[in-house]
Amino acid sequence: MDMEEKLAKIGITGKLFKLYLAAVELGEAPVQEVAARAGLARTTAYDVLERLEHEELIRIVERSGRRFVVAEDPVGMLQRLELRKQVITDVMPQIRSLYNRAKGKPQIRFYEGEEGINTVLWDTLTCQSKTLCGILSMNELIETPGLGEMDVYISERVKRGITLKVLRSRDKDVGQIWPSGLEQLRELRYAPDGMTLGVTQYVYDDKVSIISSKRENYGLIIESEDFARLQSVMFETLWSISTPAAPAEPPRKPAGGRRRAEKV
Repeated sequence: MDMEEKLAKIGITGKLFKLYLAAVELGEAPVQEVAARAGLARTTAYDVLERLEHEELIRIVERSGRRFVVAEDPVGMLQRLELRKQVITDVMPQIRSLYNRAKGKPQIRFYEGEEGINTVLWDTLTCQSKTLCGILSMNELIETPGLGEMDVYISERVKRGITLKVLRSRDKDVGQIWPSGLEQLRELRYAPDGMTLGVTQYVYDDKVSIISSKRENYGLIIESEDFARLQSVMFETLWSISTPAAPAEPPRKPAGGRRRAEKV
């Protein structure tokens, strides 16, 4: 496959390719010279050059009343493609949601292994409503994805301004971690005694994400407006009969610091 065929795959075809190649070969030249090298009339070339300029592949500058074409460094093309890929990746959850809603069919995605579980966990940060409703099985989360991954995830959740309403069962808790608090945008409640929440689940927008135990080792994302609404109602019902956890205590000042303050 030659260069023309390869560039055609990213939309640089026909007259666009001829003018771009002429501009790159000349580096900097008057519009008329670039058009002639590409085998195009100057009037035709202007329209095509405007598109190349819009794509930031060239610049058109004026000097002494004449218009010159200046080719941009081709490395910039790769950087712009990477930027476009990142932008598309960022908006893909919203676009897929609109697509699936238009089709009217629920989407179920199944992921296996630790990497799959991480994929499901991080998908929750695509939450557009900025509120996650979570049922957390602490024993399982500490095993997979693990405390290290969860700490990074929590930091990013807070950075994105996403609040977590979370239910846990006391018999699944391990230590005093992830308490209620404004700093980490978390409100914690404990399910009634005797009710064991053994699987982690998040409800957000029109999605329900499930993270299994390490033994079963899978993650699941169900994208369905009706199912998400049902799970949200069930969560709020359980939330209403659960016990609010005491907020985390602020760190105490060192005793020495208090004595110095009193002395002053």
